[in-house]
Amino acid sequence: MEAAPAVQRSTHQSVEKGRSRHKISRDVETDITYLYEVLPQLSQIFRIIDKIGEGTFSSVYLAEAQMTDGSRRMFALKHLIPTSHPVRIAAELQCLTVAGGTENVMGVTYCFRKEHHVVIVMPYMEHQTFVDVVGSLSFEDVKHYIFHLLKALRHIHKFGIIHRDIKPTNFLFNQQRREYSLVDFGLAQGTHDTQIELLKELLGLDKAPRSVFGEKNVNDTNSHKPGTDKIEGLLSKPKREEVIPRKIVSSKHRSVPVRTPLNQRQKTPAESQKPKPPAVSPMLTCNCYMTDRVCNICLSRKQQVAPRAGTPGFRAPEVLTKCPNQGTAIDMWSAGVILLSLLSGRYPFFKANDDLIALTQIMTIRGSKETIEAAKTFGKSIVCSRELPRLDLRILCETLRGLRSWDDSSLPAEFQASRNPAEVKLDAGSPAKKHMSSGSFKSSAELQEMGWDKVPDDVYDLLDKLLDLNPATRITASMALQHPLFKDMTD
Repeated sequence: MEAAPAVQRSTHQSVEKGRSRHKISRDVETDITYLYEVLPQLSQIFRIIDKIGEGTFSSVYLAEAQMTDGSRRMFALKHLIPTSHPVRIAAELQCLTVAGGTENVMGVTYCFRKEHHVVIVMPYMEHQTFVDVVGSLSFEDVKHYIFHLLKALRHIHKFGIIHRDIKPTNFLFNQQRREYSLVDFGLAQGTHDTQIELLKELLGLDKAPRSVFGEKNVNDTNSHKPGTDKIEGLLSKPKREEVIPRKIVSSKHRSVPVRTPLNQRQKTPAESQKPKPPAVSPMLTCNCYMTDRVCNICLSRKQQVAPRAGTPGFRAPEVLTKCPNQGTAIDMWSAGVILLSLLSGRYPFFKANDDLIALTQIMTIRGSKETIEAAKTFGKSIVCSRELPRLDLRILCETLRGLRSWDDSSLPAEFQASRNPAEVKLDAGSPAKKHMSSGSFKSSAELQEMGWDKVPDDVYDLLDKLLDLNPATRITASMALQHPLFKDMTD
């Protein structure tokens, strides 16, 4: 009972000391105080300075610690939300310990846990915000950036890790030092032959009934890679009486309105109360096939479950269409979207409220016919109300960056804008609507000085291969690093 006030005083002093050196908001101060309270051992080692990141599943803090040699080092503390599944937390840690610490992939230093609160300690890497630098990078900077991103992807894919959330905020970049680091494996998934044991366990959870999460022993690993002992005992197997099954409760399913002939008689109340017929065989072709409506046969089918994790704007076509078989190719698509932003100077490039609009935006760039044909290869049928032509990627990027005149551009109406690229006037569904990054509009002399007037065709060939609509033929990270674009760079 006497220890609690002491902890509170220590916490208050730490926060006040941090505020004196680094100005933080009251909300962040409250979050730091809370973190000290739920994990008191942090205050004995770290002085938390600020909150530097916040997502759906975690918050990241900047902290300072004094080392045994007297020096002071900066660390990033990732506080996972308490509702995260224990296997998911342990799998993220195993990805960091087995694959991290090399090849531009973030490693892990330590991990704290008290009850359901977990904090992962990682080295802090000083970096620039992508949106602030995307328009000011030289072409040489862009080439180095994508080269090192591909190195990180090749490395994690070698271990059978699908990152599933490749985006600029998860690939830290220091422009001056040309340092890079891939972070955040919170959504990582394993391939069928993954070397990460806990990702195999997650695959088992994904295949299990989704209504109840069963008891799992997250310490049952067979990996003998160096560093894996750091997570042993992190999350002990819960006692049976402590396991509380959690059911996913969803609202009652509402049918989509379907047009019916006027002469069809109205159902009586008694008929409407009859139980629904069993699901129709998937082999039966319905009368709404390849149309813009949904019939009762389709409504009676069992919904297809497929991984959809990732950030809007970076999801591959196979993710948007809920293809059940997804592999490392989805990371390569996301890398292609990043390269598209780097070459065009627009970030974010794609921005949609739902998956259908996102798919439409992809078709605006890659063509509707090509998208429909690619979808057939992974068992999906797409209907488009009008044909959208495939765009020339060089013309697209050079026009958006200001290297070509909008008047002379062959871009369709969705991309037409005023002469000032900062005043883009487009429809809501257009991927280029008001996405001009601050400072990205440069004069011709500045663009030439940055090397944008001498961009080789090789980079657009690589972009085309990364944005291959068919995941089966999309370029891999290993193949991409052998691309002629990088012939003068050492691996």
